[in-house]
Amino acid sequence: MVAPTYNAAIRQDGPWWIGWVEEIPGVNSQGATRDELLENLREALSEALAMNREDARRAAGDPYEEVAIQP
Repeated sequence: MVAPTYNAAIRQDGPWWIGWVEEIPGVNSQGATRDELLENLREALSEALAMNREDARRAAGDPYEEVAIQP
């Protein structure tokens, strides 16, 4: 299975780089460099997806079926 790709809107703001993952509300970060920002966004995205996954599985209850979907 191919991992999905997400888009980030990023910009430099004074000495900081800031960015937002477009597809997932609330996933944003900052960094002292562009590379640091991108790594921070990857980490924030990974954590948000893991938390959302746990919430969805808990809401579904047992037993549940997990299926892959594409937009």
